[in-house]
Amino acid sequence: MARESIFRTIFHVHGFRDSLRFALRGVVYLFFYHRNMRIIFLFGVAAFLAGILYHLKGIELVALCITITLVLMAEIFNTAVELLMNMLTEKYHTKIRVIKDISAGIVVITSLNAIGVGFILFAKRIFG
Repeated sequence: MARESIFRTIFHVHGFRDSLRFALRGVVYLFFYHRNMRIIFLFGVAAFLAGILYHLKGIELVALCITITLVLMAEIFNTAVELLMNMLTEKYHTKIRVIKDISAGIVVITSLNAIGVGFILFAKRIFG
């Protein structure tokens, strides 16, 4: 009994409802306080609706949704890194600038990938 109590004390686990609430609070924060997140979200919704409008096949819609999610994840990661770096110091530091640039580069790479996927999925339907 005591061993189980110690385990629970050391490894306190939030309930699923609490974890979901914390995660949603983070997403809401990003949406309301970070313009890029709103822009990416709106482009994602527009791309998904275009996929429906142009009658993408099931597997194509899956690829589109995964691509949209990757771009959203990259922006979330970038924002988290920037907030963490800003929390460490307000002074300019070359290494912190490089870290921020690298995390922004992740967003650029995933966005370029999204453009490529979008071109592959939509070009024939729009221009063909």
